[in-house]
Amino acid sequence: MQTIDSTQVYANAWMTVREDRIKRADGSPGIYGVVDKPDYALVIALDGDRMMLVEQYRYSLGERRWEFPQGTAPDRAELEPTELAARELREETGLRAGAVVRIGGLDVAPGMSSQRGHVFLATDLVEGAAERELEEQDMRAAWFTRAEFEAMIRDGRITDAQSVAAYTQLLLHERG
Repeated sequence: MQTIDSTQVYANAWMTVREDRIKRADGSPGIYGVVDKPDYALVIALDGDRMMLVEQYRYSLGERRWEFPQGTAPDRAELEPTELAARELREETGLRAGAVVRIGGLDVAPGMSSQRGHVFLATDLVEGAAERELEEQDMRAAWFTRAEFEAMIRDGRITDAQSVAAYTQLLLHERG
């Protein structure tokens, strides 16, 4: 597939949307709409058998959702993934980690978005004050055991695909 041209049709502080005219392998023309967002970091803060989750209002869904702390840098900035992970953890939960290890990667929605995620395991945790952004003012953070987390997936309280996939990556990481 070959990109013929690309036109940005929308931009804000978190993303851009573009429309690409393409030529397929057989020569036929087509278009793709692409949401471009910077890479994000998702952090599994693990303290023994408990994990820190955050709950926030997800405007696109019109509902509050529990998930692992995750996010991008402001104004579509690109940060080194480990630095971004530490920033998101501190910002959303107030936790500081003595150890942060990358355990996997995720593609959010490769059929429509260029965004990729980096999954981190944070341990040796020290609690502190959260440093939330304006959009996160109503965010809550709480500890949950693994059994509680799995029950929340089963009963639909956790539906965030990135959080569910990241938990799978944690389980595989622990198996070695």
